[in-house]
Amino acid sequence: MTTANARVRGAALAAGLAGALALTACGGGSGDGGSGGSGEKAGATASPGTSAGTASPGVTGAAAGLQGSWITTADGKIVALVVTGKQAGVFVTGGTVCSGTAGAEDRMQMIHLTCRGGGKERTTGMVDSVNGTTLKVTWSGETGQETYTKAEGGKLPSGLPTAPAKR
Repeated sequence: MTTANARVRGAALAAGLAGALALTACGGGSGDGGSGGSGEKAGATASPGTSAGTASPGVTGAAAGLQGSWITTADGKIVALVVTGKQAGVFVTGGTVCSGTAGAEDRMQMIHLTCRGGGKERTTGMVDSVNGTTLKVTWSGETGQETYTKAEGGKLPSGLPTAPAKR
């Protein structure tokens, strides 16, 4: 039964990542309202531990290390954080969709999101650290700190925690 759960989890992740990439690739109209200036300072010098080699073309500085698809689990659900250019989105299995911006702000790397339905779990996040494989974000509110693993080539990263099998 564990193999079946892994296949379902993999299919859900693949569908979520495909949707995430499609949604974050869209231009304006993200509804991020008051966060319009957050991406303006993204050309700042990258902080130690960031990797500019994974950046999208034209993205430099602190925002460069955030580029890509990042995965974690929370409360038995897969959470995908996708950063493309200065745009960011969070997608949680079960339907939560948030979009907004990511980039340098006052010498910090910040993520500002607006969630459909008014969810507040992941609206403002401060990047604690990022490298080629791990991203740590502290979200304001009850979510707190989450550690994400980089997803490369649409594949599940190894070592993701799984929920216990329901019997």
